[in-house]
Amino acid sequence: MPHIKILPEILSNKIAAGEVVERPASVVKELVENALDAGSTRIIIEVEKGGRSMIRVSDNGTGMNHDDALLAVERYATSKIFTDQDLFSISTLGFRGEALPSIASVSKFSLITRDESSEAGTEIYVEGGRIKKVRQAGSPKGSMICAEQLFYNTPARRKFLKTINTEMGHIADTVAAMALSRPDVQFTLCHNSRTVKSWSRASDKVDRAADVLGREVRADLYPINYKEGSITIDGHIASPRITRSTFRGLYIFVNNRFVKDRVIRHALFEGYAQRLMKGTFPVAVLFINVPFDQVDVNVHPTKHEVRFVRQRQVHDLVQRAVAETLHLSDRPKWSTRKFPESISAQDRSQVAEVSADYRTLGERALRSKSASLEDKGFEPGIQSPLWGKKLFADLKIIGQLHNTYILCESEDSLFLIDQHAAHERILFEKLKNRSKGTKQPSQRLLIPETIDLGYAEADTLSNLIEGIKDFGLEIEHFGGNTFVVKSVPDILSGREIKPLIVEIAEKMTHTGFAPNLEKAIDECLILMACHSAIRANLSLTDVQIKGLLEQLENCENPSHCPHGRPTWIKWTIKDLEKSFGRIV
Repeated sequence: MPHIKILPEILSNKIAAGEVVERPASVVKELVENALDAGSTRIIIEVEKGGRSMIRVSDNGTGMNHDDALLAVERYATSKIFTDQDLFSISTLGFRGEALPSIASVSKFSLITRDESSEAGTEIYVEGGRIKKVRQAGSPKGSMICAEQLFYNTPARRKFLKTINTEMGHIADTVAAMALSRPDVQFTLCHNSRTVKSWSRASDKVDRAADVLGREVRADLYPINYKEGSITIDGHIASPRITRSTFRGLYIFVNNRFVKDRVIRHALFEGYAQRLMKGTFPVAVLFINVPFDQVDVNVHPTKHEVRFVRQRQVHDLVQRAVAETLHLSDRPKWSTRKFPESISAQDRSQVAEVSADYRTLGERALRSKSASLEDKGFEPGIQSPLWGKKLFADLKIIGQLHNTYILCESEDSLFLIDQHAAHERILFEKLKNRSKGTKQPSQRLLIPETIDLGYAEADTLSNLIEGIKDFGLEIEHFGGNTFVVKSVPDILSGREIKPLIVEIAEKMTHTGFAPNLEKAIDECLILMACHSAIRANLSLTDVQIKGLLEQLENCENPSHCPHGRPTWIKWTIKDLEKSFGRIV
């Protein structure tokens, strides 16, 4: 008796359904994708009991004639690919030809459809993968597909469904993502005969983005419009002040297909580097368009993952686009600088050149001053005329709150500045910028400090010694797990050096640095800046505060410390008057 057998078609359909249909939201995704591919401008999604009882998607797309409708519920039947070349240059959302038969195999399924050339529509009823009824039916142009009692014939799979609210949440997120990608289409989502959300057709992507993300974030959305070769990136990213505790506020589209791509997510986070606190996630809507033959969308049954032919290029382009956009938005909103709708490669080049000159002038001025905190004066830098009016340097100093927060006022706002976070940012950029030109000034220790580390930490520090030497931190391996510190940067003069070296070694061992030494060096600089920055509960004179604000003025990213914490917050007079009930 043979041990290998051909599976019955019903069973193979159920297996295919397990790959394509993970939960009710998967059904909604597949049906809405088909509706969009059919050219629909209005899509209605009706759900009962979180999709357990019923999912119905109606559209006004091209619809199907009688013969096409019958073929649509057969496996491997599709109107979207025909050749090998088509398979590797997919321009549609749905293409596998498995969605409808897979859904029909695990539900009580009905399809009513009519195309423009047909006088009457076609109705097909399928139960558990078997066609039970085919007949003519009255129908407008388009399609209406209904899946009832999902997983009724696969109880093992049905028991893994979550609560009604949880499944409905996944459905709402799925529809919201698709609504983001197509502002030209009206979407309506109903649950238990009640309209949950209706997205009207919008002429601008930012209108749809605000509708999905929340109207309150619209003012904090920055446009991206970036192009390099055949790759374009557009959309909107939110200010680092607008964050979420999960990935739920992050929407990535590749050729208008919603994906959960790890490469793009990583690039996005890299673009937000030093602007997000640990454990927070950015809010963004990114549309990445690449030639269809340069991306494989066929790497996963649910089509949530993609593979790029030039993965590194796409990654670096996303990172650069996000970083440059945020760099232009780092100043407070009362800046005289206007944020551009888009920026061309030529404009970016000119801004980069002026910014480089600006930093050079500032550094020359800073080098001519004493950087010692003990001498009582933060060295003032030169204000660039690039943006006209000064920002932080023009604030009127009120005083300190608990010797930790600096209080300042502008014409229409109250500002609180975290003195430690602000000084951290200043020192980090000073260390980073000086390393690009000349060796960091250092001070040789009269008595070298000996430090013993664990095995893993010693191995990590051994690999970092050469990289951090240019920053004025000279360390030699003394043998075994012992190291000797011979010199330290000027900014660390008088500070206890051992805790810093131990923290660097431990943190780098924990996070790992081998894949990107430059990033590891940045982490070292962050720790050096943190250890040398002024602390909370330290009284400062007005002269010191003024110097701090002028140096913050010259920073590339004055709004966040290197750890991603905000350096300042503000309340407008209008906000305060509302709080005190002066205005409504």
